Amino acid sequence: MNQRTYHDPLHRGIGLDRQAPAEGMVMDLVDTTPFQRLRRIRQLGPAYLTFHSAESSRFTHSLGVFHLARRAFERMLPLAPDLEQHRGLLYGAALLHDIGHGPLSHTGEEMFGLRHEQWSARVIRHHPKIRQCLESHQSGTADAVADLLEHGLSPHPLVKHLVSSQLDCDRLDYLLRDSYSTGTRYGQLDLDRILGALTLAPDGEMAIHPKGLMAVEHYLVVRNLMYRSVYNHRLNVVCNWLLEKLILTARQLGPEQVWADEVMASWLWQPNMISLEDFLANDDQRTGYHLQRWQSEAPAPLAELSGRFLDRRLLKATAVEHLPRANQLQLLATARRLADRHGHDPELCCGLRHQQLRGYHPYRGGLRLWDGRQLQALEQASPLVASLATPAATSWLIHPRDISSELREEMDVEWPRSAKVKQP
Repeated sequence: MNQRTYHDPLHRGIGLDRQAPAEGMVMDLVDTTPFQRLRRIRQLGPAYLTFHSAESSRFTHSLGVFHLARRAFERMLPLAPDLEQHRGLLYGAALLHDIGHGPLSHTGEEMFGLRHEQWSARVIRHHPKIRQCLESHQSGTADAVADLLEHGLSPHPLVKHLVSSQLDCDRLDYLLRDSYSTGTRYGQLDLDRILGALTLAPDGEMAIHPKGLMAVEHYLVVRNLMYRSVYNHRLNVVCNWLLEKLILTARQLGPEQVWADEVMASWLWQPNMISLEDFLANDDQRTGYHLQRWQSEAPAPLAELSGRFLDRRLLKATAVEHLPRANQLQLLATARRLADRHGHDPELCCGLRHQQLRGYHPYRGGLRLWDGRQLQALEQASPLVASLATPAATSWLIHPRDISSELREEMDVEWPRSAKVKQP
């Protein structure tokens, strides 16, 4: 088959033509076993327990990133003709940037203690079929793609910017896609205006024409809102904490008490020695099956945690970032005491979770405006963007729902003059 079209709900038809060598490479990569595995990795991890339609996969997202990278490439090519020789590098990196994700995507990284960038590079370097597809296009492409994804190294600055920056094709696609799949309305980006505003600064780096300033401001505000309302939603925080506690408990109980097949045993008890084959053999389905087995036959602590997740018997998350850290720890101790009084194991149902969100990093590959005469940092031209550079911290107290009333009463006694804990 010389032509292929993927019908995408966001980008409509994503067409591939084998007569174009780099697109033929993409077609071959999509058909490999490691890339097809991404169909079994949820894009938003356990967020489907909060947003019931959040069922999209890393497969669909990766195709979307490739599509946007191709559009941006064609936009920049007339401005930088030397970019043509790096077309295969860009297409490969855009398509394979998430090939190293484990079960439940970013949640899996926290659960099992891995970095998907490192595993993406390992898969690209060492999986025979992936490497063959890249090398058949142009010698050296496999290592170049791996170096770009793992270390940010690129022979051309525009390629790196399109793959990994504060305005890259990955972020553009996931904001659109995650907004669509969760049913939220924040991610309505003006893609045409953003891509049309990409330009080349005098130093050869990417810049934005002022005509696209409002579209980029909107993009950065959308990203901030999506993190606050979706990615860092209080129930996502609970699910992530619960799954991390679950894997930690399984590891502590050990293989003598916890059933696991050979693949999961490697992930649990030999995390620094996982083979490429065992890494690629784990996905949402295998991990989910283990949770089902553990719910019915594991020791009580692991069975309880597995059941809480599978049956959506989720814990409560109460915002406590307005309290000093010492008071947060005191409140955690109170929650543990109350949980124990109600017959819960405090170790399995009480914890603190801290996060920090910065909507824009001016000193980490900051964006710039270029109108053909003046080069200006984005935050200098936009007070709105400057305001997003201020970090915002959140802190959540995780606890059983049935102690909520007593916990509030205790707080009124301990801190009668302080602001009450905000109830989500």
